[in-house]
Amino acid sequence: MTKKTGPARPNLSAVAAHAGVSTATASKVVNGRPDVAEDTRERVETAITALGYRGPSRTTTAHTVELMVDTLDTTYASQILRGVVLAAEELGLEVVVGRVRRRSANGVPESSAAWAQRLAAAERVGAIVLTSGLGPDVYASLARARVPLVVIDPLDVTEEGVVSVGSTNWLGGRSAAEHLVRLGHRHIAVVAGPSESLSAVARLDGFLTYCRQQGVEIEPELVRPIRFDHDQAVQVAERWFRRPDPPTAVFAGSDAQAMGVLEAARRARLRVPEDISLVAYDDTPLASWANPPLTAVRQPLEEIGRRALLTVQQLHEGRPVDSHHIEIATTFVVRDSTAAPRAELLRTELLRDTQG
Repeated sequence: MTKKTGPARPNLSAVAAHAGVSTATASKVVNGRPDVAEDTRERVETAITALGYRGPSRTTTAHTVELMVDTLDTTYASQILRGVVLAAEELGLEVVVGRVRRRSANGVPESSAAWAQRLAAAERVGAIVLTSGLGPDVYASLARARVPLVVIDPLDVTEEGVVSVGSTNWLGGRSAAEHLVRLGHRHIAVVAGPSESLSAVARLDGFLTYCRQQGVEIEPELVRPIRFDHDQAVQVAERWFRRPDPPTAVFAGSDAQAMGVLEAARRARLRVPEDISLVAYDDTPLASWANPPLTAVRQPLEEIGRRALLTVQQLHEGRPVDSHHIEIATTFVVRDSTAAPRAELLRTELLRDTQG
């Protein structure tokens, strides 16, 4: 009796034949070599997708995780990196850090297929990508190369089956709104994160939802989605503070943005919190170093990095994950940058004097 077998897995020769190139050329594309014409590279990558080529089987000797970032010049990224590195030490793994938008020696951007195959050829345990939009072609390329992937705070909706790690952003935004509204603020502005960021959108929605529930309407002109950037936040807040009716409180979607708002208040000679209350998000060391120290929603950034590393190792070992979107709880830290609005303080003082 003849044993039935499924269709053979496409090999590199099949990819080369489909693309009309030599096996050596197909191999160069798969391994991320730069010395391939762009139209040839595109034909090979199209063949890889059409045939479902998945590259060679992964070995079990991998001991390095690749952390891919757009930038490391933020305290947010450094806190994540700390969590990744400490967890790697626990497991006896190494961490290498690279850029998401890597270029080859001749300046040509590395394609998604080339990146995925480079990681596979280097026998990485897996990849962790920090706060970047990857797109479906990258997810597909990594899946074909059998490279485990974990995304931290993705900027786009990840493909089905891709694991992401973040914090409870919606609840974090809600907690910031609850704090300010309970202090008596009704004229509030929000420096939100970029509109393409899922985490930023969740923070803003949590904040606005609580305000609406409490009958506090936020003017559309006082909600500005921008990059998680200090300088842009300065520009936005300066315009608000020049209004005849400046907001009495500002919620910033990151510590960097909050520092920008703080600088704008200084330039406008507004005191924090006497004239303007300010709530930050992230609670990196910047928040406690500020003057005054900032009330903030604390993301467990180090724990997020740690969980991402542990999850990559779990995927590499073939163990199932409990959830494809892991959320770690935020906490709210009250410091010196928030108080009741000035009018409310004056009313309270007047009432106290009258009763006295």
